[in-house]
Amino acid sequence: MTTTSSAAPVADPSTLYPSPLKEFWQHFARNKGAVAGLLFMILIVFCALFAPWVAPHDPSEQFRDFLLTPPSWLPEGHSQFLLGTDELGRDLLSRLIHGARLSLLIGLASVLMSLIPGIFLGLVGGFFPRILGPTIMRVMDVMLALPSLLLAVAIVAILGPGLINTVIAIAVVSLPSYVRLTRAAVMGELNRDYVTAARLAGAGLFRLMFVTVLPNCMAPLIVQATLSFSSAILDAAALGFLGLGVQPPTPEWGTMLASARDYIERAWWVVSLPGLTILLSVLAINLMGDGLRDALDPKLKNAV
Repeated sequence: MTTTSSAAPVADPSTLYPSPLKEFWQHFARNKGAVAGLLFMILIVFCALFAPWVAPHDPSEQFRDFLLTPPSWLPEGHSQFLLGTDELGRDLLSRLIHGARLSLLIGLASVLMSLIPGIFLGLVGGFFPRILGPTIMRVMDVMLALPSLLLAVAIVAILGPGLINTVIAIAVVSLPSYVRLTRAAVMGELNRDYVTAARLAGAGLFRLMFVTVLPNCMAPLIVQATLSFSSAILDAAALGFLGLGVQPPTPEWGTMLASARDYIERAWWVVSLPGLTILLSVLAINLMGDGLRDALDPKLKNAV
């Protein structure tokens, strides 16, 4: 009599221990709003990168025979202009597409210009809590005591309107949040065992800062950078609306709103469409920030 024995199936290690990227996507994809925001921002980035080929017209080209033409789906609209034209006869869709370039550029540049020094100052404040930490935090407290938009307006008024000065103003306004967040994260990590082990192993100060501690503080900073990106777009639009940001005829969403506010009763699309674009972009970035928080926070990962 013969007996046959079958070995138990061996589980695939990749299913038991998924890669970090796969695990991140699994947690991120659970938030449907974050996925929707990601898809919308992919569309915006695609339009911004390939604006000369995606836009149907040059953003500065004026069609004098089609001033304030309604969108194409309205009875008085024209098929040549899908979203209509502005008060100078410029195609609104083309200006929105090219305006995405500036808005995303301002958001990215301002985030980088505030994130990098903010991380450095936060690390210094966390590693030197008795010497440099209090001084840095008091300066940040003074900056936080001022309204963010008022501070940005004051900086642009001193430096002068323009793209670069707008980026500098928004970066300065966003700096205190990165400094405070980095310092709080560093203070929470300094007493952990792996930092003590690195000190005993002879790690230098800069290695402790940038190699040992900083990587473990990046999760909240990534989320904050995402949310600051949306705030930067809003601040740029506000400065452009006040005439202190990017100057016409350069297409920028806030500048488009400022130039069209006199026609809000005659041509609703000239004001509504740039405002709706800002609203949807900021909403999409905030939804992505929520998804990143859910995917990067270990407590939320383990939540049932």
